[in-house]
Amino acid sequence: MLSPTFLSKLRSLLPPHCVLNEREDLLPFESDGLAAYRNTPDVVVLPENEAQVAAIMRLCHQHKVAVVARGAGTGLAAGAIPGDGAVLLVLAKLNRIKAIDPLARTAVVEPGVRNLAISEAVAQHNLYYAPDPSSQIACSIGGNVAENSGGVHCLKYGLTVHNILKLRAWTIDGQLLEIGSDALDAPGYDLLALLTGSEGMLAVITEVTVKLLPRPERAQVVLAAFDDVAKAGAAVGNIIAAGVIPAGLEMMDRLAIQAAEAFVHAGYPLDCEALLLCEVDGVNEEVSADIYTVRQVLEASGAIEVRTAESEEQRLRFWAGRKAAFPAVGRLSPDYYCMDGTIPRAQLPHVLKRISEMSTEYGLAVANVFHAGDGNLHPLILFDANQPGELAKAEAFGGKILELCVEVGGTITGEHGVGLEKINQMCVQFATPELTRFHEVKAAFDPDKLLNPGKAVPELHRCAEWGAMHIHGGQLPHPELPRF
Repeated sequence: MLSPTFLSKLRSLLPPHCVLNEREDLLPFESDGLAAYRNTPDVVVLPENEAQVAAIMRLCHQHKVAVVARGAGTGLAAGAIPGDGAVLLVLAKLNRIKAIDPLARTAVVEPGVRNLAISEAVAQHNLYYAPDPSSQIACSIGGNVAENSGGVHCLKYGLTVHNILKLRAWTIDGQLLEIGSDALDAPGYDLLALLTGSEGMLAVITEVTVKLLPRPERAQVVLAAFDDVAKAGAAVGNIIAAGVIPAGLEMMDRLAIQAAEAFVHAGYPLDCEALLLCEVDGVNEEVSADIYTVRQVLEASGAIEVRTAESEEQRLRFWAGRKAAFPAVGRLSPDYYCMDGTIPRAQLPHVLKRISEMSTEYGLAVANVFHAGDGNLHPLILFDANQPGELAKAEAFGGKILELCVEVGGTITGEHGVGLEKINQMCVQFATPELTRFHEVKAAFDPDKLLNPGKAVPELHRCAEWGAMHIHGGQLPHPELPRF
């Protein structure tokens, strides 16, 4: 519990409406998008400017109180869940677009600005911000930086780290860091990349300078249906091997297709096992040549149906189905558990086959939605939390999928981060020397471990316990937090 003295000092830093500690005000902040993990915060603060953020950080450092930064709460790895005795620092009120430079193709934004709002604000200049997570209508740029988010178009245009130039961030003791440069590179160590994806464990970001891109002259989507999921997986590699780098290359299996079509009416074929959406963009001549190549490759890869969007409306409708796949799958089951792992593209057919086999072993259905072009998997494990043991079974199944990703040369996360959810699988991904270096980096920024403690990087003793249990077929529980 936080002391009355500390809470009194905290209230003195902010207007009364920016400090919440009544239970009914705190409940909306008890979880992020992964609602299986919940913990009601002791106090929520909503600063309205950078100076207030710095003051909060200094006070928490002085009293050795933990700080958990939170954006829009759309994360899917329990990365913004506050532990007991922590301050939940919500950056939603820092939501201004401070500057737009159409000539330099940059925008300076605060962390609470929604991802999609950036593109909306610069559309008048025929520019846009490339990273587009499925939650882009709601997720904020600060959270995107914290998790190094990607999206449908990251295959060609990169992740968040490839689309930002500068950060302003505050350390736990209230010191300002200005990282990066307006130029293409900055001298010294690449601290911009270090902070991007650091999950709020090193500093709290208060300003981001993002890169903007000119809208392509033309964008067109090819939809391909397959009678076999493995064929669709192989087609992904065949497209890249043919020399085409799509703007987006997405895959859905039968369950996901049926759910998305019933929800959005995107015009998807329902008599197939898998669907690929391949978008190419650029100048008109380039797109025409690439569309021709992609169609040839898809037909040679065994597609039973190939369609090219004939209008911008149809292109957007095809993507609407994919973007709505997550909420659409929620219509199939009381609950689902969204996984996030990344594999080499060549391993897609093998991994899809193993996920299908594990689905039978665990007795839980899986709807597969992939950023197939960059090998980022999002299997959605269907379960019913009202049935005793089903959540634990779904978590165990998800853990096995992540271990499979590592086994074939991939990673345990592509864009959702580690948070609390994947803390055990970090023990599979990394050995003790590597984890030790991670802790040393953390200590250089935050020696008292006050920023988002217990997330992302496991303590070494936990990995030792996990390894001992895993050898004997057991499962180490996730860090204890109240459930459903």
